[in-house]
Amino acid sequence: MTNLKAACDAVLKGVCAGNPRVPGVVAMLTDREGDIYSGAAGERRLGGAPMTEDTVFAIFSTTKAIAGTTALQCVEEGLLDLDAPAAEYAPAIGKLQVIEGFEADGTPRLRAPKSQVTTRQLLLHTGGFGYDFFSETYKRLAEEHGQPSVVTASRACIETPLLFDPGTRWEYGTNIDWVGQVVEGIRGQSLGAVMRSRIFDPLGMDEIAFTRSDAMKTRTAIIHARGADGGLTPMDDFFLPDNPEVEMGGHGLYATVPEYMKFIRMWLNDGAGPRGRVLKPETVAWAVQNGLQAHQKVGMLPGVIPALSNDAEFFPGLKKGWSYTFMTNEEEAPTGRPAGSIGWAGLANSYYWIDRKTGIGGYWATQILPFGDPVSFPGYLAFEGAAYRAMAAMKAA
Repeated sequence: MTNLKAACDAVLKGVCAGNPRVPGVVAMLTDREGDIYSGAAGERRLGGAPMTEDTVFAIFSTTKAIAGTTALQCVEEGLLDLDAPAAEYAPAIGKLQVIEGFEADGTPRLRAPKSQVTTRQLLLHTGGFGYDFFSETYKRLAEEHGQPSVVTASRACIETPLLFDPGTRWEYGTNIDWVGQVVEGIRGQSLGAVMRSRIFDPLGMDEIAFTRSDAMKTRTAIIHARGADGGLTPMDDFFLPDNPEVEMGGHGLYATVPEYMKFIRMWLNDGAGPRGRVLKPETVAWAVQNGLQAHQKVGMLPGVIPALSNDAEFFPGLKKGWSYTFMTNEEEAPTGRPAGSIGWAGLANSYYWIDRKTGIGGYWATQILPFGDPVSFPGYLAFEGAAYRAMAAMKAA
């Protein structure tokens, strides 16, 4: 493991020492048994406390797979029909209309959807929802009609028009926030309470929550804004809300990286955790498969709000799919990640992957906006590639 540590340490130190740089990073690797690499470099805030393994991050969309897991548990128990209207479990979704454009005076042009949204479509991001930082239509609704940002974690921020009829195409958006509403409707509990009893406790995940404890607050990394000149500005007052109006299944959790590694290990171990089973092996087997139809394509995410996201895409030119609820790479990635692996990312430039074939997974955590950061994103890919090369060298030795 010496070569693995040296290779990964070099990547972390390099992204924190360069110009431009990242403020700080925590990155970890695990196999099916436990963590095989843990590293931290840089600072939680430029000029501040050093980054450490127990630093707390706003994990943004790496929340999605956890919310998706709570829905899969409902399916296992016969409580959720993925192909029934999601409004049977979350009635508010049934009131939403499709936006077809804007009238000459700027009024949104709305109509009823041709079919009702299902939970399967929500899990696969084919339900019709988007994000304002990836959708010109939602951006205009925000600017001209006061549609709140998802970072407000308000009910109004998810009760938005659909961008297209359900099932028509793939578009990344607030679908998984609605999955959380479905789960709350089924369980009669808050999403956080469901996650705690049914995922976090069986996996021994303690420091992960929608609302931070006082101890977590003292170790929370600051999000930094990347300027056009490559410089970084700490966003000292920008945090996801504690005690939110809606516990957002799409992006609302805070966590340390070691806690997320326990969730990754559950998927490597066919749903089993140290304190109990989270999913059945047969559920895991189908949940990691690409669920999209041929006309539904996962492609580049167009950054329409430059402060929040650049144009971003994993492995351009490679076929990608979406499962329940992860991106799947349908071909081997340049990093060495095999075809059939799963993974995703969070808005503030956190990234993870789960390779069930090889039996490893990793997580890379930084706190930088916009998404697709030109230092952090390549750093993550270098980290993943270094891990595969080091392990291949150990196997050959």
